[in-house]
Amino acid sequence: MFRRAGAYGLLILLGSSAIWGADPQPYRVEIGSTKDSALNDTLKGTSELITLRKSAPVGPFGLIGRARGDLERLKAVLESFGYYQSNVSITIDTLPLDDPTLGDELTQRSRDQETQVNIAFNLGPLYHLGSIDIDGEVPPKAAASLQLTSGAPAVAADVVGAAERLRKALQDDGYAYARVDPPHARENAAERVLNVRFHVEAGERRPLGDIRIQGLQNLKESFVRRRLLVHSGDEYRASALEAARRDLLAQGVFSQVNVHIDPAPDPQGRVPVTFDIHERRPHVVGVTGAYSSDLGTSAGVNWTQRSVSGKGDALSLSASVINLGGGTATNGIGYDLSGKYRIPDWKTRDQSVQVSLGALRQSLDAYDQTAVTSGVSVIRKLSRIWSVSAGFTAEREKIVQESPPDPQESAAVGCTTQVAAPKPGTSEPRCTYHYTLLGLPLTAVYNTAGLESPLADARKGLRVSLAVTPTFSLGHPSAKFVITQLTGSAYFDLQHWGLASDPGRSVLAFRALGGLAAGATQFSLPPDQRFYAGGSGTIRGYRYQSVGPAFIPDGNPIGGTAINAGTVEFRQRIGTNLGFVTFVDAGNVSRTLNPLSGTLRMGAGAGVRYYTALGPLRVDLAVPLNRRRPPEVQRADDAFEVYIGLGQAF
Repeated sequence: MFRRAGAYGLLILLGSSAIWGADPQPYRVEIGSTKDSALNDTLKGTSELITLRKSAPVGPFGLIGRARGDLERLKAVLESFGYYQSNVSITIDTLPLDDPTLGDELTQRSRDQETQVNIAFNLGPLYHLGSIDIDGEVPPKAAASLQLTSGAPAVAADVVGAAERLRKALQDDGYAYARVDPPHARENAAERVLNVRFHVEAGERRPLGDIRIQGLQNLKESFVRRRLLVHSGDEYRASALEAARRDLLAQGVFSQVNVHIDPAPDPQGRVPVTFDIHERRPHVVGVTGAYSSDLGTSAGVNWTQRSVSGKGDALSLSASVINLGGGTATNGIGYDLSGKYRIPDWKTRDQSVQVSLGALRQSLDAYDQTAVTSGVSVIRKLSRIWSVSAGFTAEREKIVQESPPDPQESAAVGCTTQVAAPKPGTSEPRCTYHYTLLGLPLTAVYNTAGLESPLADARKGLRVSLAVTPTFSLGHPSAKFVITQLTGSAYFDLQHWGLASDPGRSVLAFRALGGLAAGATQFSLPPDQRFYAGGSGTIRGYRYQSVGPAFIPDGNPIGGTAINAGTVEFRQRIGTNLGFVTFVDAGNVSRTLNPLSGTLRMGAGAGVRYYTALGPLRVDLAVPLNRRRPPEVQRADDAFEVYIGLGQAF
């Protein structure tokens, strides 16, 4: 407790002193301003006359009792902000609370007659901190952690927080059993200051003793010990133990990790430590689903086995049916199958290896594709915000697309005759291509958003990813090209700019995408390696892949060798679970390496969010701002697009 001689304690008294009468007494409250917004907010939040007015109606005598309780509560708040000679006055219909006629006056009113309650404050002088003393021997660095200055306002929270900061500083300096008593404050009424003293028993610096691990079920203890950032014999530091706890939790196999130290040192004077661990369920089954008016419906199931060998490795399998429901950019049902096996701490700490296999089939306006993919990648975590990866991928695919309009170019890419039936409703010849693609993807990621799950709602920070993929296309013809993509998103909490009252509820989000495919022409690039825009990942309001070069006369997408796109989105939460967004997307795709040579397309829209434990459920409606219609194009852009899924758009 924060104590001072000759003054009341500074802790806010809680609890209701409601006394119920036969009929509830309706009332309204006017509370005076102290010209300090933080103090005003605390007073309003503490007053039961305000907080319980609607949720807990009271009768006439209950109202008087509630008001008398507020006198003490509000006085305690004023003292906690340094106003020790303050006064609180409360009147009910202009009558003071000690007026003997107040009860009769209220009981004679009709049940519908509203009573006026007024709360007023006389703050008096603001007290400041006087002397700040530490009773006990502490290192100078720990003493500086108090962060109190003589002459500063005597705010109770600052003084109480200083004691906790001092204790943590001592424990982080090796004093595992340091004790800091609650601060003692003595009032000097003449000078209007509080002199504060902290009694400290630091004890001795101590090393870590035995480290015990308990609660393991499927994981091997050897794996956990290899991950530990602390070891027996290290100097005790509270921050090091916390870092070790967080590191274990970040592995994704634990639901909870707690750290305890023994109440007394061992016979060697060391500090025994126990890591109490709760593992996550070893098997996880989930379902996925999404809908958009351009791609139709997708639905899938996934299964994950954690700690296959007891060393934190994980096997994940997923299967989805895609393009159900006749989306405007699709021509048939497809599938997406994948399997991934991840081994953490491969060869060294914070380095993992992942092996993946997949199969994909889809029929889009741009092309039909059937592919089998495989890959191996090594992911290296450089720091909390930086990671890099390198790998090897192999893909064997069959793609059917309209033939290039230029016969010479058509022959150059291996399409000399019509080898596939035209799409329904068109007479354009199509070619079947077979590709074997070998890639060497290199990626660097910078992430300060501080979120582990991609479904989590980002409220601040940056996410930037640079991917460079040299690729060899084997077949007729063979080609070599390098695909470079730079993506980024930024999130700004408007509360930090003073434009919102509550943190994390009003967010301005930006997204940017740029890409180049160098070393091959538009048609020598495999169709699935070209860039397309349109859809929820680039420009909402336009059909998937519809922005960019197109075949004539049917207007089906060709794809390009360069892309740029950007988004501005405002996100606002309402209440506990609801929210809304507004956004503008823009971008273009070009057939040359100049990313700005294409025609800029813009879309805008709005959406609603329902926030769940997994992430926000998203429903967006977007329209094209420069919609294309015949005769500009053979096929007009859709009037609008709808997108439904889990998680924000980015």
